[in-house]
Amino acid sequence: TIAILAALSASLALADDFKTINGKEYKDTTVTRVEPDGIIVKMKSGISKLYFVELPNDVQQRFHYDAQTATAYSAQQAAQYDGYQKQQEEARHRQEEADTQNRANIIQQEAQQRASNARAQALADKKGERKLEKALKEAKQRPDRSHGHTTVVKPLFVKPHHKHE
Repeated sequence: TIAILAALSASLALADDFKTINGKEYKDTTVTRVEPDGIIVKMKSGISKLYFVELPNDVQQRFHYDAQTATAYSAQQAAQYDGYQKQQEEARHRQEEADTQNRANIIQQEAQQRASNARAQALADKKGERKLEKALKEAKQRPDRSHGHTTVVKPLFVKPHHKHE
């Protein structure tokens, strides 16, 4: 085990060139991690995962590739990814439901506010009508001091003026 770790550590520190069985080349790379199904390499252009099934046998042997272990690992990774995707979808769904409920609450609050404003306006209008009626009643009962007569106040009807062209 120590010899394997020493060999892996040495290979992780050195810059390597890799060529896949399809001919794609990765130059001046540093292996940053070895996984059961491949190696993670860092190069100037970024980070990539090179799968052992795409690499020559000598590279597979160098990193102790085992097809059964790799298959089990890949299945486990896929299951974890599926679980993660499902969690994300559920979270997205919960957020959409919460957003919909919030919008409904806002609409309901706005409707309640409009109704409250309408009631307040109606009360104000009613109060204004009562004040006007009271003022008219008081004005009708007030004596006209200049002639000694009671002044009766009546609403005036003003005929609309039509412009002749």
